[in-house]
Amino acid sequence: MFTDDQLLPISALQHLLFCPRQCALIHLEQAWAENFLTADGRLLHEKAHDGPDESRAGIRTTRGMSVRSLRLGLSGQCDVVEFHANGQVLPVEYKRGKPKSHRADEVQLCAQALCLEEMLGLASGSIQRTCLFYGEHKRRHDVFLNEDLRRLTDDTAAQLHAMIGDRVTPQAEYESGKCDACSLIDHCQPQALRFKRGAAAWFSARLIETPSSAKPTPEC
Repeated sequence: MFTDDQLLPISALQHLLFCPRQCALIHLEQAWAENFLTADGRLLHEKAHDGPDESRAGIRTTRGMSVRSLRLGLSGQCDVVEFHANGQVLPVEYKRGKPKSHRADEVQLCAQALCLEEMLGLASGSIQRTCLFYGEHKRRHDVFLNEDLRRLTDDTAAQLHAMIGDRVTPQAEYESGKCDACSLIDHCQPQALRFKRGAAAWFSARLIETPSSAKPTPEC
């Protein structure tokens, strides 16, 4: 069990799965920069949080609900949580863009559900379904919290605490699809590091290719 001062942001799970170096830059080195993509996402979250809580048709909707889990060592805020009259608890996370090929968004949402189960005293597995709302599609996508997703969320939380505890920022690995759209590319400079590695490899290769007989003989 973790203490309150050991809690890490739930959002860091998404950063870690998307790019470990990005996660370390944000949560270890306190680096941040905004571009169009991050600004668009921030505005979407703010819109989701705006407005009062409301009740209608047997559903109580709470916005911007703070959650935490001492078991996972995480804390954060749910965009929307719906409390249904039949006892169902449904967290909804708002994201810009569209569904991703990786599971970072799903893990972030699963962590919110695990926090809610712990805070509300619900048995593990009580929250079986959650929703991701993507701005590009403008509709909800169901995310079912099976054992694989719950295990991945637990493992990612443990990896996050290990990385923060070690205080080591991973080296950059340039991937155009991710890096070029990242708001931290100027802080990270993955292409510069790739050039340094390439130059070092080139010089090493030249040294290996130089035969020993080519070395200058000492003068008498």
